[in-house]
Amino acid sequence: MAVSARLLLLPGDGIGPEVIEETRRVLAWLGRHRGLDFRVEEDLIGGAAYERLGDPAPDATIAKALAADAVLFGAVGGPKWEKLAFDKKPERGLLRLRKDLELFANLRPALCFDALKDASTLKPEIVAGLDILIVRELTGGVYFGEPRGIETLGGGARRGVDTQVYTSGEIQRIARTAFELARLRGRRVASAEKSNVMHTGVLWREEVQMLHDAEFEDVALTHILADNCAMQLVRNPKQFDVIVTDNLFGDILSDEAAQLTGSIGMLPSASLGAKDTDGRRRALYEPIHGSAPDIAGRGIANPIACILSLAMCLRYSLGRAEDATLIERAVDRVLADGYRTADIMQDGMTKVGTSAMTDAVLEALEAA
Repeated sequence: MAVSARLLLLPGDGIGPEVIEETRRVLAWLGRHRGLDFRVEEDLIGGAAYERLGDPAPDATIAKALAADAVLFGAVGGPKWEKLAFDKKPERGLLRLRKDLELFANLRPALCFDALKDASTLKPEIVAGLDILIVRELTGGVYFGEPRGIETLGGGARRGVDTQVYTSGEIQRIARTAFELARLRGRRVASAEKSNVMHTGVLWREEVQMLHDAEFEDVALTHILADNCAMQLVRNPKQFDVIVTDNLFGDILSDEAAQLTGSIGMLPSASLGAKDTDGRRRALYEPIHGSAPDIAGRGIANPIACILSLAMCLRYSLGRAEDATLIERAVDRVLADGYRTADIMQDGMTKVGTSAMTDAVLEALEAA
């Protein structure tokens, strides 16, 4: 059945435009071969938007994002904008998108492809078969709590303040998302917080437990302190299925989990809002590797994370799980055949650039 979808592409900065351009090629293949009618728009965000419009998150871009079925995002940021005022930094563009689209659930898979098990800094037997999903609360916590800022004290001293704050509703909706996703996987959720030293951690643990007992007794729930969770991810990561946690801890734990897989350049992410009455939810999909300005424009960036972000879009926003699996299997085939970009290069493998890696993925799709 043909599917029509309105997509907004936001390439952003650094290697963002390069990996988004490669993902366009996969979009075109899907349109030709899988009956997907994509109505694609593109706009500015981050440093690129600041350079052109003086604003890292222009109102026009936000309006297009609100109207789209999904947003495919490249990356923002770079050293050329480090001295800008805080509210003009490129990263404010991404934060505004998350806030205005009410994208409260960040899904960060940590999946180790078998062909890359030797690329991890951990022993192959520790990471082989790794398949974790971290569900991070995205619009609350210390990144948005008030009061916040830097103030001048007497005697030339200064004080920085950030406030960690959560409501029961914010905790319940992210926990519900994690439990629902766990039902599609291994039916296990680990909830990570710091209830031993933080009041928000106590509330988090209590609310997650109450929701579990009321609605999700078929899912196994364990509570774990966030620092112990960080240690366990290195010690025995395969003990986890779904990890649900707050904004700050999720930021840290998901990057740690990403490194277990061999390269941060391999991993996608999804940021989801709540479903409306028609079952539609706003969503943004992005690779987690960042803008990597040191390699921008050199044609060596790994496009796989962005291509896999498109696969997540197909699964979570467009209801095309079969097409998502098709892309994931094509990536698996390419890696098994020995194609490697610089970030995942191994002895005896074939080193390719950004475009050539996408060529290989498209060839694998054609052969599927």
